[in-house]
Amino acid sequence: MGVDEDWAELRAEAAEQRCTAMRLNRLPEDGPGPGGTSRLVSTPSEKSAAANTIENELLASTRKAAEHADAANGSAIGAFSGWATATALKMVQTAWDGQVKTLMGRLSKERDGLRNAATTLTGVDTGRRDHINGIKTPSVFNGYE
Repeated sequence: MGVDEDWAELRAEAAEQRCTAMRLNRLPEDGPGPGGTSRLVSTPSEKSAAANTIENELLASTRKAAEHADAANGSAIGAFSGWATATALKMVQTAWDGQVKTLMGRLSKERDGLRNAATTLTGVDTGRRDHINGIKTPSVFNGYE
C-alpha cells in the first residue's frame, strides 16, 4: 500500500471517529479542556507575591546559607592547614561560591521577570494595537473621517 492509500485510510478513520480533541479554532462546548480554567493562571498580585517571596525569603536564606558554609569551610581549611585536605577544601569552596552566584543570579532574574511581566504584556498588547490601528486601507470613505 502506498503513502496516498495510507493517508486516505487514516483520514477515513478520523472522519468516522469525529474526534474534535485537537481542534484549535474554539473551546469545547463544555468549557476549557481537562484540568483547564477559563481565567488566567496568575494575576499581577500573585506575581508580586511570588517576587516578594523570592526576594525576602529565598534570596535571603540562600545568602545566609552561603555565608554559613563559607565560615564553616574557612574554619576547616584553617584546621587542615598544610594538608592536602586544605587544598581540596579550597577547591570545594571555589565551586560552591560559583554555584551560589549562579543560583542567586537565577533567583534575581526570576524575581525581576515576575515583577516586569505585567508591564511587558501590556506593552506588547499596546504595541500590537497601535500597529493594527496604523494600518490604513484605501476606501472611498476615507475622505469623511
